[in-house]
Amino acid sequence: MSYLANIRTFVRVFELGSMSAAGRDLRISPAVTSSRISQLEEHLSVRLFQRTTRSLTPTEQGRAFYKGASEILEAVDKAEAQVVNMTDNPKGSLYVAAPLGVGRRMIAPLIAGFLKEYPQVRLRLRLTDRKVDLTAEGLDLAFFLGHPEDSNLRIRKIADIERVLCASPDYIAAHGMPLAGDDLVSGAHECLNLRFPGATEFQWRLVTSEGPRRFRVTGRYECDDGDVLTDWALAGNGIAMKPLFEVAEHLKQGRLVPVACQTLPVPVQMACLYTHRKGQDPKTRLFMEHMIERIAGRVREPILEA
Repeated sequence: MSYLANIRTFVRVFELGSMSAAGRDLRISPAVTSSRISQLEEHLSVRLFQRTTRSLTPTEQGRAFYKGASEILEAVDKAEAQVVNMTDNPKGSLYVAAPLGVGRRMIAPLIAGFLKEYPQVRLRLRLTDRKVDLTAEGLDLAFFLGHPEDSNLRIRKIADIERVLCASPDYIAAHGMPLAGDDLVSGAHECLNLRFPGATEFQWRLVTSEGPRRFRVTGRYECDDGDVLTDWALAGNGIAMKPLFEVAEHLKQGRLVPVACQTLPVPVQMACLYTHRKGQDPKTRLFMEHMIERIAGRVREPILEA
């Protein structure tokens, strides 16, 4: 199991961006963490991370290896779960959280199918765009967009979600069409911001010709509900940065139009956060697998095609 342990260590270092954070998560010393990464690099004959005294950055080979390594761990966990759960008849309550847009459009429509398959399970769904604390709030599972802070919990990536900067035709007629991120910080545009205690996206990360760059946008409209931002954009009040699946229909119908298309938003990770498998209720894993299989297929569809 030593090679598998090395792969698990690599995945946690990649996800948390830190040797020390990964070591704490896996309950191993920094020396053991570093040794496992070195063994893996020696086995593969490539460097997986660029290390400096201040930062740890995945190499191109490291980014490529992460995808396959994650799939290996997921396959092992799934195989083990199938053995563990083969004779189980899941019952009891599940408490799940999700962002408003993800929950309303992707999670909620799939719950009936899961409960039909497992009739002795009850489910409570909490929708919020705020950060949640699984342990403090008694949650079994939380879907999220972005990257969580250093955590003792596990992360299961679902997909990278395309985002779009958009506004209504009326707003463009009144304020002009911004071509790139620099136009958004010129003071000529209202940018609609998702804000709540603990929020980190006070700057919009856009792809420029020199690579990803953060733009410190401003605006008078702020809310902790992403759907309110969409409503404000539809009403002509400003520019919103939204996951593409949340506004795809508005874009198709012309109620919103893409803006600043020379600097597209960096895609955001959709993933779920859950407790370590050994301490996880089987029905939590069943629910996670049920949702991920269906959500991953939806978000990879070409949603803007007619």
